[in-house]
Amino acid sequence: MYTPLTKKNARERLNEPSSMLRTGEACRILCIHSNTLRRWSKQGIVKAYRVGPRGDRRFIREDIAALLKQKTEDGTVRIKLSHQ
Repeated sequence: MYTPLTKKNARERLNEPSSMLRTGEACRILCIHSNTLRRWSKQGIVKAYRVGPRGDRRFIREDIAALLKQKTEDGTVRIKLSHQ
């Protein structure tokens, strides 16, 4: 049974046993769009690992937790881009 991810249970989700997250799972935890997470991985803000023959992205749970801690109350993420 699917349970929608909310900010309240996002912290519980971070404590689940699997250390690798799919793009959608990471996006639900961070409350961001998948294109944003893909862009951040291209920019080097978060490390993505490619798995399988299609090269699907996977993210380490601890990296996503670190980004979650950077989020402010209004839902934005303060990230210093490398080119600025």
